[in-house]
Formats: sequence, C-alpha cells, structure tokens
Amino acid sequence: MSVQENFAAMEKFGAAVNSGKLEGLREAVAANALDHDPAPGQGLGPEGFIRMFTELRASFPDLNVAVDKAVSDNDNIAIAYTLTGTHKGNFMGVAPTGRRISARGVQIARFEDGKLVERWGSSDQLGILQQIGADAAKAHA
Repeated sequence: MSVQENFAAMEKFGAAVNSGKLEGLREAVAANALDHDPAPGQGLGPEGFIRMFTELRASFPDLNVAVDKAVSDNDNIAIAYTLTGTHKGNFMGVAPTGRRISARGVQIARFEDGKLVERWGSSDQLGILQQIGADAAKAHA
C-alpha cells in the first residue's frame, strides 16, 4: 500500500480515538493486529484497541491525542504525540481528581493492505500519575 493509504488509516484511527466513536477503529485496524505494548487485558485486533481506549476514555472522557511529528516509510508510520484530557474516572487505581493532564508519547505503527497490523508505543504514564496527584508507587501496587 502507499504511504498515503497508510496515513489515511492512521487518520481514521486518530479520529475514532479523539471522537470516542471507537467502532471506527474497525476500519483502521486489522483483525489480527498485535500491540507490542498492550494495556493490561488488551487483546488482538480492533477489539483490543476498542477495549483499551474505552477504559482510557472512561478515565479521561475528553481525551485528545494530537500528532506533533510524523515520519514514515512504505509500511510504517512513527508519531510523537501529546495526549490531553481531564481526569474524571478511575485511572490506574486513582479516583477522579478533575485535573487536566498533558503527556507526551511515541508510537510506531506498521500497515498492510491499508490497516494497522502492528503497534509499538509508549505514553508517559508516570507523568500522568504525577499530574493527577498519585503516589506512583502506590498506584502500581
């Protein structure tokens, strides 16, 4: 597939996440897509991503992921992003605080046939926990 088709799939992915219309991930993620850095309990494919983002959006209902920089080759897109939101639901054992968060992250996604098939990535979870006033050691216990 072309770089443009891969970016179109990535844009569908981002639109689904930012709008909360997570069923849209089915159009952007292959059935057997593997997340190499999954959230606890996250499975394969669009269902795994839907579950993970459902939980994240329950913690931060106004979740927004803004792409700061993107680079690509024929099969992969790497992005640096900023995740923002308001802590209105439990996050990693921390009760809602109403605090706004902003965290940086990176992701590499590999595409086949216009759909994401593999993902590697990391967000600054420690930074998020610090911003919501959590004792990081207790939040992971």
